[in-house]
Parts: sequence; structure tokens; C-alpha cells
Amino acid sequence: MSHGVYVHVPWCRIRCPYCNFYVLRDTADKPEDAFVSRVLRDADALQAAFPGPRRTVYLGGGTPSRLSPDALSALLHGLVRPETEEISVEANPEDLSEAWLQAALDAGVNRVSLGVQTFHPGHARTLGRAHTPAEAHKALALLQQADLRSFSADLMFGLHAQTLPELQEDLRTLLSYGPHHISLYGLTVEPGTGYARAAERGRIEPAGDDLWRQMYAWLVDAMQAEGIERYEVSNFAQPGHRSLHNSGYWTGRPYMGLGPGAHGQLPDGRRWANPEDLSAWIGREDARGSAEHLDAESAATDLLLTRLRTTAGLSLAELTGATALTLPADRLALLARHGLLLVDGDHIRLGPEGWFVADGVVRQLSAWLVPA
Repeated sequence: MSHGVYVHVPWCRIRCPYCNFYVLRDTADKPEDAFVSRVLRDADALQAAFPGPRRTVYLGGGTPSRLSPDALSALLHGLVRPETEEISVEANPEDLSEAWLQAALDAGVNRVSLGVQTFHPGHARTLGRAHTPAEAHKALALLQQADLRSFSADLMFGLHAQTLPELQEDLRTLLSYGPHHISLYGLTVEPGTGYARAAERGRIEPAGDDLWRQMYAWLVDAMQAEGIERYEVSNFAQPGHRSLHNSGYWTGRPYMGLGPGAHGQLPDGRRWANPEDLSAWIGREDARGSAEHLDAESAATDLLLTRLRTTAGLSLAELTGATALTLPADRLALLARHGLLLVDGDHIRLGPEGWFVADGVVRQLSAWLVPA
């Protein structure tokens, strides 16, 4: 079985107030060499547990574009195999110079995902973004001209005080650069973040449900008209440009999780999580902590959560084969009547109304699980 490699690069220029990932403020004296050495050491130690071909390598974070060209090159040189099809790196506009991008291409990168989020100066400030709209335009122009198999960009919607015309302008501006892939993220207020504290104090208020639905529906229709089709709740691609790495998560492909705070999945289904502490991760003895199988109910919920996010959906036979659990036909029919689910024999997919409330549909289905 093929596998992927995910590397969590923890450094960011600033911490965005909506982010709940493990990240650190970038400094000139960050232990970059020690980070690269530890990633490669762990990858070597885990190789025996991942005997299949290494299909994808993905550098995420954090902000991988905070790595120096030398560190990026050393990291990818140690991780990429001759059979690796997709080598992805996330970047922020303020970091994406012509020299850095060329170093990434020289290191084998064939896919870049750019964190644009918005072109609107006021919304960018509210989101705490470190780049200006001008830097976003410059970065997109570089990617448009680069020798990449694919480039992707992120947009956010449902922002505090954001209007539908502002969002429409954001998407039209992004589409003018011809991205092969777009990821759309409706703003969520995660507990413990700066955004959550601001919401508690009444300083910000994300879009209400009706506006959120209107924005998402318009985005889906607008991109489909441009030949950019939804294949997952938040991800849209031109034909042939889906993210192979992220698709691996949604279809249960095993992956190495390398770096502080990264998660991994062994080919036998066991999961592990690395400590969310850079020093503790660099200094630990083993390549990963204890790996454990999910219990049947957690495994079933995980299958529902990952498969139903995609347009492919889920076979109930797969659910039962993996967990010995199933879903009652009358409950599925109830969701189908409300347009939340499409049921075709033993195959289920999100219905037209289900895309707006995918997480809620999964929560309801998880509550209805019964022994097969």
C-alpha cells in the first residue's frame, strides 16, 4: 500500500487569531538544522513500518515558507523517493520571493498551496494576516508563471462584517490568476484562540447561518462555472489537479506524521500523535509515541467524517467490514427526505442540503450507529 508523508513545520511570522494549530513565532535563531535532522531521523526509523511506495510528501504548518532554501532542500532531499508523484509545500504571500520559489522547484516541489484568505485590506487586518493584498498579487503572479504541476490558493469566507459582494470580488480576483485548485474555508471560532476571545467580548461576529449558506452556495456555483469542481467540502479542483496527499487522508491511506504536533497513521490503522512541544519532540528517544487502534465507534465516526466530506461518499459495506457497525435504513431515509443525504443501495453521499451542514450530518449518523 502506498503512503504519504506529512511534515509539520511549526514556525509562523505571526500567529493568526483564528488558528488552533501548534505554531511558534519565527525567530532568527530558530533550531532549523535540528528540526530537519530530527524529521529525517524519524522518517528513517519509521520506514520499515511503511514498506509501500511513498506517493506524496506534504510540508504544512505553521508556515513551511519560513524555512530557508537550504533547509527546504535538505528536508526534501531526504524525504522524496523516485516514485513520489506529488511534492507539496504551503506558503504565505509575504515569504514567496522568486529566489525562494526557485529553490523549492529545484528541490522537487511540484505543487504550492498559497494562503491568500482575502484580498480585502480590512478583512486581512481582522484575520491578523502578515501580508498585504499587493504581496498576494505578486505571489500569485509568480505561481502562475512557475513550472509547477499545480498551484492552489486558500480563501476564507463568513468573516466578520464581510459582505457577499466583497467575497465575490475576492474569488473573481483569485480566478484571474488561473489557479488549478482552490480551498475554501468558512470561518470557525475555535476555542482558546484570539478570535474566540474577541467573539466573547463582542468585538467580532462571524457571518450568520443564512449569509454563510448564501456565500458557500455562490462559491460552489461560481467555481463550477469555471470548470473547478468540488471534490470535498472545502476543496475544488480543475480536472487532474486534486490534492493527492489530502485525498489520501479522506480515503484512509497511511501516512507518516513528522514534526511537533503532527499525527500519523500506520498501514495497520493504528494512529499516533507527536508532542506539541518543539524541544520535547526534538529531544525524545523514539520516532513516535505509542500507536493505538481506534475503538469501533471512533473508527466508524472517523470513516463517516472523512468519506462523507468527499463527493465519492461511503459504502455501508466498507463501514461494516471495518467496524462491525452499520446505520439503520429508516434513519438514512429520514435524512434523504430532507435532502441531507443521497442513498443509492448501500452507498451514501451528502445531499444538496447536506453540504451546508456536513459536520452536523456526521454527528447525527454517529449517534445512530448500531451493531451490524
